[in-house]
Amino acid sequence: MQIIKKYFIAYKFTNALFTGLSIGTIISIYAPLHPSIYSLGGIALALGMLVIARMYSKLFTVEWFYRITLFVELVLLAMVLFFLIAKISYTTALLIYIGYQITFLFGSYLIRAETIFLNETKTLSDIDSFKQIGSIIGMGTSYLFYSYYKELSNIGQVYNIHYPLLIVQIAVIFFVLKSFMRR
Repeated sequence: MQIIKKYFIAYKFTNALFTGLSIGTIISIYAPLHPSIYSLGGIALALGMLVIARMYSKLFTVEWFYRITLFVELVLLAMVLFFLIAKISYTTALLIYIGYQITFLFGSYLIRAETIFLNETKTLSDIDSFKQIGSIIGMGTSYLFYSYYKELSNIGQVYNIHYPLLIVQIAVIFFVLKSFMRR
């Protein structure tokens, strides 16, 4: 399996676009959670990341990099769909929080794998540049979106922004699939 750089850069751009677009949603979604949940979640996350770090010798292949990348993006897609279907509640907030924790669990691995497998200065510079551009566009778009829908409640705005998030996340998965090619 090999990585197609132009599609991987497009993946990182759309992934950052999703992050920038979603950045304001978390505060409203997590509102029902008690602060102690974050402590427990942080402990679970650190323990999980420790386990994954101990598995690096097995996980550092392009095949595992692809599988884990796709898994993380599918979890995010499931979270967007779940939020659009479910009503905001303690359970919804908790499940969304757990979903994000699962995606964060693989964060260090994915960044290290990206650096190892795309180990060219220009490629890494392009990835980081397009990630920042995607983030800026996503945050700017979310600002405009929230400004336009200011008459809605916070949760109404957050609910409505999940439709563009769904479209962007589908594009993210498309680019993940295009980024990895079997030889």
